[in-house]
Amino acid sequence: MKFFLKGIYLFVFISTVFSCSKEYEVPQDLVLQDFVWKGLNAYYLHQDQVPDLADTRFSSDPQLNTYLATFPSYNSLFSSLLISTDTKSTLIEDFNTIAEPAPRTTFTNGLEFGIIADPSNPDNVLGYVSHILPNSDASNKNINRGDYFYAINGEQLTRANFENILTNGANSLIIAMANFDGAVITPNSESVVLEKQNYTYTPTLLEKIITLDADNIGYLMYQNDFSKNYMNDLNNTFLNFKDQSVNKLILDLRYSILGGGSAENISQIASMITEQTASEVLIKEQWNAKAQSWFIENQPDSLLTLFPKELSGSASMNSLNTTDVYIILNGENFKGSSAVELLINSLKPHINVHLIGNQTAGNNEGSITLYNSPDYNFPLKNDTHTVALQPVVLNFLNKDDQTYASGFSPNISLCEHEDALNLGVLGQNTDPILNGVLNYISTGTATSASPCNPNNFEYLYHSIDAQRITNQRVFMEQNLPNTN
Repeated sequence: MKFFLKGIYLFVFISTVFSCSKEYEVPQDLVLQDFVWKGLNAYYLHQDQVPDLADTRFSSDPQLNTYLATFPSYNSLFSSLLISTDTKSTLIEDFNTIAEPAPRTTFTNGLEFGIIADPSNPDNVLGYVSHILPNSDASNKNINRGDYFYAINGEQLTRANFENILTNGANSLIIAMANFDGAVITPNSESVVLEKQNYTYTPTLLEKIITLDADNIGYLMYQNDFSKNYMNDLNNTFLNFKDQSVNKLILDLRYSILGGGSAENISQIASMITEQTASEVLIKEQWNAKAQSWFIENQPDSLLTLFPKELSGSASMNSLNTTDVYIILNGENFKGSSAVELLINSLKPHINVHLIGNQTAGNNEGSITLYNSPDYNFPLKNDTHTVALQPVVLNFLNKDDQTYASGFSPNISLCEHEDALNLGVLGQNTDPILNGVLNYISTGTATSASPCNPNNFEYLYHSIDAQRITNQRVFMEQNLPNTN
């Protein structure tokens, strides 16, 4: 998100509102406590629900300091000032650790897999291949989605050993393959040797154009986070879709790790999906009453994000003239992320957004980073410590003032797990999930997957789950006034 506040507004505000408190020097042993209280008092979204953060709670700085001195640490003060349901606001001990996620790399053989219990011997387990990473060692071997394996390096996989062997084991693995009919595992004579190697993840697993009736459907299976590392790659993908006259988009996130979301990046993805005029509102912000009133009075445009026309660095945005986007989310307890929900909510007034999979969680709050400085921005920070705050400070709304605290219900519900006996081929209609979406596009009829887990498999593990980023916040950049 762009920096909004003009220097003259900031200067006038601080000069007229904050100068009196500057006459009082904060005791050195309370500098961090003072920062925590004043930062949350100014910008914490739930400030009006915390009595000790009320503007009328203390009549003077000395009175505030007496209160602050009752806490053994600034950490305990911070925790005490959050509402009981707030699990997202955090205190950062060292702001030097705050950085944009690096491009995603790992040491892997490229095998992504699930594990189910052996139906005939519940102490043993069976592995199934869910997908193979592009350009990995496994992509050059005879192993594919839907294959089964039961032993590694001659050792039978069991409940007790499978995770250690497959995730922490040797760099070279001999995968013993098997046939499976849903009831009986039958070892066969095939084996595959996989070698771990340094690997840089591609942004996408699969990109293709699917022609269905009169529609050109862009199918994008995305596997990464939503950090700026991948915005140029996505922009190139959308150029290809645009050149092939894509009018509908399937965004498949079933194997994505998500995370890394910022309002700026989400706005760029939204602009790639649908072409709108530069004056069209995509996102609105609702801060606490004190901050909101200042923004409305002094800089109302700072509360709005419009559809961007350029990526960071001035690259032109490749926008589709799409009418419908179909977003696939599924997996055990996988409810997307706040970044995906922001994308869904922001697009809803502009195009048809269809959710395939799970009910989402309702993470509609945004966070910023506060530094210990007169305006809470980085340049004038106190250099005697490295503490920063990342509280939730706002709710996101769309053009029509709709938010999503209750999450989004899917148009088509999916089972928590893909059927290990019927995975099909990704990108083809033999994949039951994609086939269901294509039928929905063709007929307009939403048919939920049923029945789920007809063979009563006990699903124990999926390798993608451990890679998913659990952070459920969207971060934004905003130059701030000081509202004390």
